Amino acid sequence: MKKSLLLIGLVSLSSLSFAGTKIYELTLVSTSQVGTAQLPAGNYRLKLDGSTAIFTNARTDKSVSTAVKLETNAKKFSNTIVDSIKDGAADRVESIKLGGSTTQLDFSY
Repeated sequence: MKKSLLLIGLVSLSSLSFAGTKIYELTLVSTSQVGTAQLPAGNYRLKLDGSTAIFTNARTDKSVSTAVKLETNAKKFSNTIVDSIKDGAADRVESIKLGGSTTQLDFSY
């Protein structure tokens, strides 16, 4: 009986580790300040590593990391939504709501 419980625990732990590696795709339509990173317009893959957001340019494969505050919403977001405001020549991303999850990334703190 203990072996079965241990195996179930290991399966659950491995499922959790895979759940954290989900990659989200988003498009920035203009140069954007995201936390401490400045990103040119383009398509990006976004991956979370704890409280760090890693943006990888889909065309060049160049990655940039920045700190992020994670928030949890009561309901899942249906689409990935980038909330930004115009700040001089660039947009300043305040938050990103991750589609298919309840996670919101806050860059305005």
